[in-house]
Amino acid sequence: MKLVEVTDKTTRQEFLEVPKILYKNDPNWTCPLDMEIENIFNPDRNSCFKNGDAIRWILKDDNGSLTGRIAAFYDKNKAYENTQPTGGTGFFECIRNQEAANILFDAAREWLRSHGMEAMDGPINFGENFVYWGLLIDGFIKQAYGMPYNFPYYRSIFEGYGFKNYFEQYTYHRMAREPDGKIVQFPDRIMKIAEWLSRRPGYSFRHFTFREKDKFLNDLVDIYNAAWAVYKEDFTPLDPAFINETFKKAKAIIDEDIIWFAYYNDKPIAFFVLYPDLNQILENFNGKLHLWNKIRFMYYKVTHKMTRMRAFVGGVTPLYQNSGVESAIFYHLYQVFKKKPWYKELELSWVGDYNPKMIAIYEALGAQRAKKHVTYRYIFNEKLPFRRYKNEMNQRQKADRPGESHK
Repeated sequence: MKLVEVTDKTTRQEFLEVPKILYKNDPNWTCPLDMEIENIFNPDRNSCFKNGDAIRWILKDDNGSLTGRIAAFYDKNKAYENTQPTGGTGFFECIRNQEAANILFDAAREWLRSHGMEAMDGPINFGENFVYWGLLIDGFIKQAYGMPYNFPYYRSIFEGYGFKNYFEQYTYHRMAREPDGKIVQFPDRIMKIAEWLSRRPGYSFRHFTFREKDKFLNDLVDIYNAAWAVYKEDFTPLDPAFINETFKKAKAIIDEDIIWFAYYNDKPIAFFVLYPDLNQILENFNGKLHLWNKIRFMYYKVTHKMTRMRAFVGGVTPLYQNSGVESAIFYHLYQVFKKKPWYKELELSWVGDYNPKMIAIYEALGAQRAKKHVTYRYIFNEKLPFRRYKNEMNQRQKADRPGESHK
């Protein structure tokens, strides 16, 4: 087998071809856009390169056929927030062969080690965790846009190398409509809480508009940074420029009516961002967005081929968690669903196993757990202890409580 670094146009194209070859006969896989994957590894398009670096490889067999690929990367802002400096690996694809996989993992490990890393998480994204994050281990069905799909045997390959389950990510599904088109109501308890909160003085709810994009995106950043600093050891504040670029790129598919914000006395306290599921269109494009596919895209969009919505990201400031504000946002979404009959399914993805509050909210909405992804961690020094993320978070929270002894 031959490991080849991605350094030119030919190897970049081969990197993109690997999954197209492996998943050729798998109807559940949707090919992401080639340019989107390439932009992740373009220093001019990915701000993570400001404080980090990335590298890619492809693997070929003795006959020169493509058999695998992998990327390794690190962002110093995040790496050194961990107990040990931790980089990442992702965009892994491989034939069912542990030896081949080990060659790829070894390359990622040694490159990261040479850059001062002592552990690697994977498979993850070189960027935010909204997309391309985690290994699918349950729920091998068509994935919504940005949610990773892989073969079931990848789990044994990762664990066979020595990766350990760092945290789990759960995706919930809920039908918005019955097969006959009848709207599916949220549970009575949710509706009552939402109606009650919506009438309370000071609370207000608004959906996103591009006309006031800057205001809404600044509100989103404020809420996100307040909410997620509690959960993420390697948390770095969300960059307004990044989220602005994200919305700019997604403008063609964004439905303003399904992105909602909550306010108390005009202060932003919660948001949920839902997108129509772009994968329902991309499954026809094989990664290409040339002129003809752009025309097809517009046709599919106006004929409402995107019938599923995916909850990309949400947050509630700590002071208003468990206040019912989440229920109130979904109540307003429910009013939208009634007006837009083409929306048939809601995907709530993803929520970490370390976030029981959000899990409880999704289950209270009547959503069912449909998929499970895992973020693995591999510590280079086998003598060092491994702790799951939930355990690390609990330990930090105990350490932050004044007057409490710690052993």
